[in-house]
Amino acid sequence: MDSDSTKPEELAAYHSSEAKQARLQSMLSALLDDPILADVPRKPSLADVDTLINLELGSAMRVTVVKLDSTSFDVAVLNSATVKDLKLAIKKKINEIEQEQMGHRHISWKHVWDNYCLAHHNEKLIDDGSALTSYGVRNNSKVCFSPHIMSRVYRKHSRRRKHRFFHGLSRKL
Repeated sequence: MDSDSTKPEELAAYHSSEAKQARLQSMLSALLDDPILADVPRKPSLADVDTLINLELGSAMRVTVVKLDSTSFDVAVLNSATVKDLKLAIKKKINEIEQEQMGHRHISWKHVWDNYCLAHHNEKLIDDGSALTSYGVRNNSKVCFSPHIMSRVYRKHSRRRKHRFFHGLSRKL
């Protein structure tokens, strides 16, 4: 009988937590519709919120990224961010924009970074490990995509020889 008496209590607790969750979601959506919070993503992670708080406190910077079609968007990164951190922020922001506008769409970021790089005042940001501040990127700076062909020195893998095994077989036949 104890199990029968706890079932309505558990059910009431479940419904109250479900109601709390629904209220929280409605409050969050109402807050995100506020024009002051327009820079907060629709489904913010803890890292997104932390970066935006650091932006308000002055320990992060907003960088405007200009795409090849001359459209732009803003990303927020910490003042100590590297080029790789900026690339990850760009990837996340573009994926959010694409998800809102077109639904699921896959972008080959390996292809993007193999053929383009970021540039600030005509200086290419090539080294992923270097700090953005070493290139002169500050708060409210603009970076743009620039066509870039990687030299052979920086390539990690040499060209693959296609079907080498089959070439040897065809000679003997």
